[in-house]
Amino acid sequence: MDTRKLDPIDLRILSELQADGRITNVELSRRAGITAPPCLRRIRALEKSGYIRGYHAELDGRQLGFEVTGFVFVGLASQKDADLKTFEESARRWPEVRECHMLSGEVDFILKCVASDLSAFQTFITDTLTAEKNVASVKSSLVIHASKQAPGYPIQVPA
Repeated sequence: MDTRKLDPIDLRILSELQADGRITNVELSRRAGITAPPCLRRIRALEKSGYIRGYHAELDGRQLGFEVTGFVFVGLASQKDADLKTFEESARRWPEVRECHMLSGEVDFILKCVASDLSAFQTFITDTLTAEKNVASVKSSLVIHASKQAPGYPIQVPA
């Protein structure tokens, strides 16, 4: 399904599901202005075409014992394609890394990491990340507090 083919009903469904993945099909169909059976068919089509990749619960990290969130800027010694892929594979294996983005510019990657405390964060940086074969530089910044955490994408639903 091509994005240009999404109609206002599809956009409303995506917007509502992004805001609340646990919404019932009956409530979703009401908000989308259609009946429940076609709403469910549209959801399945959006899933099949890749617009909806999954459903996740939003967890409270502090309640789970993750007191520290940090962003880590990583520079690699080599930017050969194989070396970039090797680093990405490593980042996917590290449970502390919740997001990994390759960047253009001064650094090669930014990682969003979580840890139980500052000591655990430091241990991850020094024992795991900097020990990685191709890592040349690491800079980190700790999150003091999050002012905004909006999931997904800003979907514009026509009125």
